Amino acid sequence: MNIGHKIADWLENRAVTPAYAGWLLSGMTVFFFGSATNTMSGWLYVLSGGGLALLGVAAVLPGKSLRSLEVRRRTIEPVSAGDQITVELEIENRDRQPKTLLQVVDILPFVLGEPVVRPIEVIEPNSTYRDTYYIEVRQRGIYRWQDVHLRTAAPLGLFWCRRSRPAKAVAVVYPQVLPLSTCPLIDRIGQEDSPQFYNRSRSQTATEGLTRNLRPYRHGDPTRLIHWRTSARYGELRVRELEVAAGGQEIIIALDSAALWEAKEFERAVTVAASLYFYASKRLLNVKLWTAGTGLVSGNRVVLETLAAVNAAEEAIDSRSKLSIIWLTQNSASLSTLSQGSRWVLWPSATAETDEKILVKHDLPGLQIRSDRPLELQLQDTLERAVSY
Repeated sequence: MNIGHKIADWLENRAVTPAYAGWLLSGMTVFFFGSATNTMSGWLYVLSGGGLALLGVAAVLPGKSLRSLEVRRRTIEPVSAGDQITVELEIENRDRQPKTLLQVVDILPFVLGEPVVRPIEVIEPNSTYRDTYYIEVRQRGIYRWQDVHLRTAAPLGLFWCRRSRPAKAVAVVYPQVLPLSTCPLIDRIGQEDSPQFYNRSRSQTATEGLTRNLRPYRHGDPTRLIHWRTSARYGELRVRELEVAAGGQEIIIALDSAALWEAKEFERAVTVAASLYFYASKRLLNVKLWTAGTGLVSGNRVVLETLAAVNAAEEAIDSRSKLSIIWLTQNSASLSTLSQGSRWVLWPSATAETDEKILVKHDLPGLQIRSDRPLELQLQDTLERAVSY
């Protein structure tokens, strides 16, 4: 923005600034006055005086028109990333005269886009005009903005006037939650190291129990678990997945938010954290979320708001739990600090070649996320084990 635009913007916000017609009439008024002084013609003085009076009236009326207008904003309901937020504004006219030919300019954060300009033809006396518009938001986060500008050149269109009205907005955009039908990270917690769970051999030989899910047959599945009636109905082999008793164990999904991350991978990690939390919650497990900036939190809304606001490399106010956790990180060296019974999800960094040589001292199962495969499919894969070197 050059100096001329800055001056015009300052004048428009505090007084008025001429529109194109205003500049034209101002030039004609000066021309008529100059001609009148040279020729001493009375009709030229009349024309210049009339133009000057018209300019004076046109400069006063726009500010007066905006003086009686108040702006309110309705609460913005939270949405998930990729959806549209609904912004609702109410402009109240407290005057006895209608207000015409207005512009409402909502000053959005730059990450959401350019300011939104909404034209209003008329607001009736002592009434409220309601305006609604939508913004598509692809990035999770908590967005805040403060002001709405009212702008008009009515009634004569010679001068623009703009006035700011406070109208605080908070838009919460939750991370995406993947629809997982199965998730070994959650399903198999405790099966190998706790008497509260079925051990692996019992799971492999079991033929009775509460069936949690039916899934397509995979190579290596025990034939004793094939559900023949359902297989005949679908025309393909379907295998029973038996319910594993959770025994009240607490599941903690921990996001390594105090560490440095690549921006894209951190967003994927937030999506994984949200998906794992809601998958465990859907299975009625006692699940909590941990981040470095908030510590342990639980409850659907609180967890979503925490994940909407979390940032990489944030200041740690709480130390990581020493209990068994599901650790989401991009730092492979941190896996060596996990307690027995924990699980991990690792995003290889740009130095993945060296990371592979310093994995962990514990033989803990987990997943290594690849950037070329959908997250939803990877979270339903069989767990792998990190081997120490």
